[in-house]
Amino acid sequence: MTLTVTEHGSHIAIITMDNQAKRNALSRQDLADLGDLWLKLQDAPYRCLILTGAGEQSFCAGADLSGDLSASPELSQSIYKGLLKYGAYRKPIVAAVNGDCAGGGVELLLSTDIRAAAPEARFGLPEVKWGVYPFGGAALRLRQQIAHVHAMELILGGQLIDANEAARINLINRVLPRNELMPWAINMAETIAANSPMAVQAVKEQISATDDAVNQTREAMEQALGDRVRASPDFAEGVAAFQAKRPANY
Repeated sequence: MTLTVTEHGSHIAIITMDNQAKRNALSRQDLADLGDLWLKLQDAPYRCLILTGAGEQSFCAGADLSGDLSASPELSQSIYKGLLKYGAYRKPIVAAVNGDCAGGGVELLLSTDIRAAAPEARFGLPEVKWGVYPFGGAALRLRQQIAHVHAMELILGGQLIDANEAARINLINRVLPRNELMPWAINMAETIAANSPMAVQAVKEQISATDDAVNQTREAMEQALGDRVRASPDFAEGVAAFQAKRPANY
């Protein structure tokens, strides 16, 4: 994946994820690179960040299941940093969802603060469909951001919903015509950047740190549950079914 940072004026940075051949899916290396980029941007003089995907098909399709699927401490750290799963982060992030957003793409979306999507975008957490535990934090963070019943339908059902439904359940702020999506994101970022950067970043740091304090207490259980799923026959069958593009047989 190519991660491109484009400046808009002196206070806004636009981050574009580009791996269109794989629907902007994230490999292990991509997660590590994205984590390094977030740290770099936090220390840069930008007042607001915009996150989007390249092309018209996908914002981010989640993890690249065609690569190495073994667990490791290094992978956990890459997930934490790349998806901003934990820790206080000062810079506000606006998401311009240009296409499908699934799995780890939704978990990355949960790290953003204000979101709009093109009408064609679809959203979902299909991990359980393929025998995978959502290691990127969906089991912890989704219920903090939307109602319990909507979160459980997304996580346990494993189905995709359209952009209008995502707006209705408050996963995103609004749906916009594709040609209005980036102008909206830039206008929102400019509105934020015009405010006191000290105050804005203090608010963002407090909110992200509070979420982190709650979620860190559940991390050991999340890792244990994820390892249990990964060691089960369901994981082997689910990944094999995904790669063969066939229904899983549990």
